[in-house]
Amino acid sequence: MDGRAEFCKRCRSVGKEQATQRLGELAPTEPLLGGQKVQDIIAFLPQPTPPTRLLLTQCFAARLRAPCGLRGASQGPAVPRAPLLRAPGDLPKWSSPLVSIEAGSALIQACEKAGVTIPRYCYHEKLMIAGNCRMCLVEVERAPKPVASCAWPVQPGMVVKTDSPLAHKAREGVMEFLLANHPLDCPICDQGGECDLQDQSMRYGADRGRFHELGGKRAVEDKNIGPLIKTSMNRCIHCTRCIRFANDIAGAPELGSTGRGNDMQIGTYLEKNLDTEMSGNVIDLCPVGALTSKPYAFRARPWELKHSESIDVLDGLGSNIRIDSRGLEVMRVIPRLNDDVNEEWINDKTRFACDGLKTQRLTTPLVRRDDQFHPATWEQALVEIGNAFQRLNPRGDEFKAVAGHLTDTETLVAMKDLANSINSENLALDQPGGSSAVAHGVDVRSNYSFNSLISGVEGADAILLVGTNPRHEAAGLNARIRKQWLRSDLAVGLVGEPFDSIFDVEHLGSDHAALQKALSGQWGKVLSGAQRPMIVVGSGVAEHPDAKAMFETIGSFVEKNKANFATEEWNGYNVLQRAASRTGAYEVGFTAPSSSTGSTTPKMVYLLGADEITAADLPKDAFVVYQGHHGDRGAALADVVLPGAAYTEKSATYVNTEGRVQMTRAATSLPGAARDDWKILRALSEYLGSPLPYDDIEGLRERMAEISPALRRYDLVESSSAQVAALSKVQLVERNKGSKATGEQLKRVIDNFYFTDAISRSSPTMARCSAAKASGNPKTNFLAQGYPDATPFYGPQDGADQLQASG
Repeated sequence: MDGRAEFCKRCRSVGKEQATQRLGELAPTEPLLGGQKVQDIIAFLPQPTPPTRLLLTQCFAARLRAPCGLRGASQGPAVPRAPLLRAPGDLPKWSSPLVSIEAGSALIQACEKAGVTIPRYCYHEKLMIAGNCRMCLVEVERAPKPVASCAWPVQPGMVVKTDSPLAHKAREGVMEFLLANHPLDCPICDQGGECDLQDQSMRYGADRGRFHELGGKRAVEDKNIGPLIKTSMNRCIHCTRCIRFANDIAGAPELGSTGRGNDMQIGTYLEKNLDTEMSGNVIDLCPVGALTSKPYAFRARPWELKHSESIDVLDGLGSNIRIDSRGLEVMRVIPRLNDDVNEEWINDKTRFACDGLKTQRLTTPLVRRDDQFHPATWEQALVEIGNAFQRLNPRGDEFKAVAGHLTDTETLVAMKDLANSINSENLALDQPGGSSAVAHGVDVRSNYSFNSLISGVEGADAILLVGTNPRHEAAGLNARIRKQWLRSDLAVGLVGEPFDSIFDVEHLGSDHAALQKALSGQWGKVLSGAQRPMIVVGSGVAEHPDAKAMFETIGSFVEKNKANFATEEWNGYNVLQRAASRTGAYEVGFTAPSSSTGSTTPKMVYLLGADEITAADLPKDAFVVYQGHHGDRGAALADVVLPGAAYTEKSATYVNTEGRVQMTRAATSLPGAARDDWKILRALSEYLGSPLPYDDIEGLRERMAEISPALRRYDLVESSSAQVAALSKVQLVERNKGSKATGEQLKRVIDNFYFTDAISRSSPTMARCSAAKASGNPKTNFLAQGYPDATPFYGPQDGADQLQASG
């Protein structure tokens, strides 16, 4: 007994010292071990030292898993009940970390923060909690049975065993129930190799099943929900991730569940398309092979693919993506997590238009002879352009360059330097009114950027949309607005053409007079009284005849209410750019300095991927050069065509609508004789007699940094001070002061979400989506895999038995 008492005395001293090191000010003044199970107490101690090892090897209480005898149990516990989480395992882990968890967090979130991975099917951190699958069961001391960690809030003093025999046995039982009706489709399932059910069955699945029924396994009819998503509902495990995404994020209530228990099914009830621009995200969310990509079906296995981290350029958000390629072909595009930009969602055009990268491609230079294009070598094409330049001898602004939606910043700078070297400032953007000076100006970045940031939408309490349809122009931003609308009292107003919104919108009119009335009336009071108000001006406003009057009105209102519109923490004035090249063009000054410059009749026109231009926009006797990657509208107007690189084939800089500088990465090599765009301009400058001063990409990027140092600060947004923001609004008013309005209505700038650029217009999948959207007929969606024509097929209508073809 004397030896035991001496041991306990030493143990008490060591425990107090170790607790002080571990818990600091939280260390108890009473003896640490009294009244507690020794093993539970040691879990709070740091790395094992000889004294702590002694506790395990010599203490009889530790061996018996009994309370320490230093204090009576009746005196209560002395260990502070802080929200500490123990590492997994029935026995304590000495390296278990102390973690700080926000009150109300789910237990599964606390485990993740502590570095412990809990298996799950239904839980997703971006979706509402459902607690359907029960795969995340853990053992909590003093709980009568295993609990679902996704639906159980963290509580102070909670002791969690994440890998105990009880928790493991419970998960094995859940897995057995899931596999009881699951078909053995792994060899033919597109989810194979990246399937959560496969991975977790290796850990928790049994080597044999006990389920036997004369009727066989449950069988469910496959649903038809559009041209993009292939359904195999026999594989569905009813996690309801797809339902929660469709209802909460995408705003598409068509998807739901019917029946109960063994009769439960996921579907649209009435057979119809899933009407949302974000539908493809359910493919990533589905933990099994129930929902897979229809265009990608049976084309590749994940281990065959090369992964390249890049960004999307088909809208102005710059969503982060991963490009999966095999050889020279882009096989699929999936989202990459970035909470500041796109979270982990991308729109359907970003995901599925990649099949347009191999259709209508320009692979060799072309020269027009007798109204026919003929293949040529690079030297022949460049000589042709040089001879035309000498023959026409354009002086100053008679040489015009037009930048398209997908042009990267390096190419914009090279083209600007080339035009300036031959004394031309006639630079234009491929949009209505793109040859004129921009109404909002380009001197201050905050005049043409999304200053509240994309993620800042989630803090707004009042939003006024002016001349924009975020559902088509920026689907990811539209989802953010819905997210904030669902969880707060967000008020949203619209001045412009109405659209089918996924949140409540108050339509206030569609012209300049309606904008003035809104800002001077009730909506002006709403915005001036909000803590974080936002005015989102669509890029189409800058293309409108009343652009100057509208920007003057908006600038005056923001200046009048700068107390809450322009502070150090918040800038509520925003311009939503819909084209990937637009913000970068404004940043480097790729615009006409004055309307008189843009009105000069050009003798030579250089189109940099400009495919929205028409023959009426070009002088009949002008020599036209088109540089791009697709044989689209612009190439059809050209005298010489030069094949360039698509965004998946080059490393290039883009600036998104909030001013964030990001880069694409080359996932595949260039097809045929195509070349990087800036290299084409560098070679052409030799034939025009004005060689550019850089020979490699680093030299060009140093030139970009001279124009704007922010262009070399990647993945950062240069914030403007409150003083600069206020000054910019004064300039916005001064440069447009006294402008008169015509009263013309604001119209939507995107008529068809699926056809907005050369890549999407070349995509057979986007053609099918457009046809399905226009017809509303589900039978439109079933097309022969690999059908070479983009012509959509319509199914039987009004009892007709024959298929009808429609262009």
